[in-house]
Amino acid sequence: MITGAHVLLYTQKPEADRVFFRDVLGLPWVDVGEGWLIFKLPTSEAAFHPADAGRTQSHGGHHLLGAVLYLMCDDLRAQIKMLEDKGVKCTEVTTEAWGTKTTVRLPSGGEIGLYQPTHPTAIGL
Repeated sequence: MITGAHVLLYTQKPEADRVFFRDVLGLPWVDVGEGWLIFKLPTSEAAFHPADAGRTQSHGGHHLLGAVLYLMCDDLRAQIKMLEDKGVKCTEVTTEAWGTKTTVRLPSGGEIGLYQPTHPTAIGL
């Protein structure tokens, strides 16, 4: 029986991005040693999209699927305001067929997506 999923986020500044997830996003976490934090993510879902030829991740000697992280919310404008109140900049909001979205820049310079879905979700299943 599958009991969960563990997402790996590769970053040039893992310590700074861990602080962001802990202090700005307020995600619960455990310290597995030496400041290595593992975060509890909100209820999640996965979707499979067609990949470009270069969209794979090598890990442990195997070519694993590539991934993009989008956090989901019920009220994108309110979430952006909460982030801005903490000094976090978001990109402009755009509307797609599947929802409204923005991008959040992490301290490392990497970005994650944030969106309010308009499509049916698997969250409540």
